[in-house]
Amino acid sequence: MPAQDLPITSYALMGLLTFGDELTGYELKQRADNTLRFYWQSPAMSQVYSELARLTDEGLLHRRGQGRGTTYTLTARGRLELESWMDDTDAGFPIFKHPQALRLMIGHLSDPGRLTKMLESYLEDVARARTDLLEVRESLRGADAAGQPFRYPSLVADWGLAHFESEKAIAEQVIDRLREDETVETVTPPTGDEG
Repeated sequence: MPAQDLPITSYALMGLLTFGDELTGYELKQRADNTLRFYWQSPAMSQVYSELARLTDEGLLHRRGQGRGTTYTLTARGRLELESWMDDTDAGFPIFKHPQALRLMIGHLSDPGRLTKMLESYLEDVARARTDLLEVRESLRGADAAGQPFRYPSLVADWGLAHFESEKAIAEQVIDRLREDETVETVTPPTGDEG
């Protein structure tokens, strides 16, 4: 069965319901914030509820209860849809959305000292995110061996930790190069307004 044309966020939310527990929309949002934010955009609360309604209407989730106590579980059809998405669609290539790299690309509008400060601030953010992810990774220990329920989330956490180390190394290299530029007078490219 080919996968439906659902947004990836739908699959992400369904995936968060595959760990054997029923979750309210609020609990699902908390789980998304604690996990997805490291490698995928965590959806807004309104998006969580709209996706839950859509997935329920399509028979991919089962809703139980009313109001704030409403919980959701993956249906058998939802599990098949999720498995189909996993097995039958291309993995895709990530879109590189990196605000620091974008700012660096047009760095000629600033100066090396300001760019260095931006990247030093970014390094602080990376360190905080790494600390947060390390907490998540440690919480998976004991249930992360082959065949255990958090095996695959632990692999993703390890991947994320390696990514943060790589980001740190790249930013530090760029900072070193920017410090070399601080001693060189730069030429500002023309704006096209001349003449």
